[in-house]
Amino acid sequence: MPKDVTDTRTVFDRRESAARSYCRSMPAVFATARGSELTDTDGRRWIDFLAGCSSLNYGHNDPDMKAALIAHIAGDGIAHGLDLHTDAKAAFLTAFEDHILKPRGMDHRVMFTGPTGANAVEAAMKIARKVTGRTNIIAFTNGFHGVTTGALAATGNSYHRGGAGMALNGVTRMPYDGYFGQDTDTAAQLEQMLADNSGGVDAPAAILLETVQGEGGLNAASPEWIQRIARIAKQHGALLIIDDIQAGCGRCGTFFSFEEMGVTPDIVTMAKSLSGFGLPMAMVLIRPEHDVFGPAEHNGTFRGNTHAFVTAKVAIDKFWADGDFQQELADKAALIHDALSDLAAMVPAGTLKGRGLMQGVDVGCGSLAAGICARAYEKGLIIETSGNEDQVVKVLAPLTTPVETFRKGFDILMEAAREIIEQPAKIAAE
Repeated sequence: MPKDVTDTRTVFDRRESAARSYCRSMPAVFATARGSELTDTDGRRWIDFLAGCSSLNYGHNDPDMKAALIAHIAGDGIAHGLDLHTDAKAAFLTAFEDHILKPRGMDHRVMFTGPTGANAVEAAMKIARKVTGRTNIIAFTNGFHGVTTGALAATGNSYHRGGAGMALNGVTRMPYDGYFGQDTDTAAQLEQMLADNSGGVDAPAAILLETVQGEGGLNAASPEWIQRIARIAKQHGALLIIDDIQAGCGRCGTFFSFEEMGVTPDIVTMAKSLSGFGLPMAMVLIRPEHDVFGPAEHNGTFRGNTHAFVTAKVAIDKFWADGDFQQELADKAALIHDALSDLAAMVPAGTLKGRGLMQGVDVGCGSLAAGICARAYEKGLIIETSGNEDQVVKVLAPLTTPVETFRKGFDILMEAAREIIEQPAKIAAE
């Protein structure tokens, strides 16, 4: 048999679509993972500061979630149930109700969509349009909401939008908080344009936003701006949709990213770390009065991932039944802020971005950010970029990462940044 058939490294280039992305800059063949580390087929270890793009907030292979899942499978528990009633779904909903919704005074209904964040965003936009009878959705610059056609219309990035091959309609783009600098009130701009009969913005069905724009460059909106947008939505009869797919499940320090913002959205979209174990799971939280879909009007074969219900229930019980984990997150957020402040000081015009455990440094140049991340990978740290020009070095480590592992990871990151920044000087000297 020819060698290229048996060599696992060649099968990816031979058979996998050109749409693959992360593996291009991190070509190792990974085999095992635990906590905040991955190990490849050669036995080399990496510290993980990517966490499945925030899909693994509780780390790789949490032992309690793993044990519950193995027990469920070993006991012939339901593997796939469409949206039938199952004991696993009941256990998840009860835990979510008791530990997440009730303590936060939220009476939202839970709608299970297809398994990805884009599925949740599509459903949320459809709900808003059905409730209001309007078609226009207001979204924001640098927002990222998915790459299926409806969600892609609300996504700002031109590269992703170009993949649609068709016109993307039904969305009006407005400037996010700080888009024109801190001296420009973009909420006031939106308010004026909606109030003006010649403003050119159709009455919206919803205003859709992320409180921290993950893929857009870790742009973090202020509580005041979020509150203003919420008031504008209510004043104009629009629903407020908060996309908490990447910023939720503790990533910003609280379970929902908006908890300390003084607002309660009409609709919340969730996915990524919702299952706790990296299993596909997404859902939409809807105020009861907006729960207007008829049976199967929005559906999907995989809208009820029973295995994900099992692990998600454990995640909620383990991490959110009291306030201990949230305090731990606050301490780690401060550690990340201090470490990234040192990186920002090293880079000319380096700027801290984000909040909570969703922070990074805008280094001002996509090639510099890519160079830093590539060198960090060579040294054993998995980390990625974000932003409109991929100019932000972005830390999305598992929330459960031990402090000592954080420090080791930041040591690698600082060393990598120092080497990349010093390269031009070395080349000039030679």
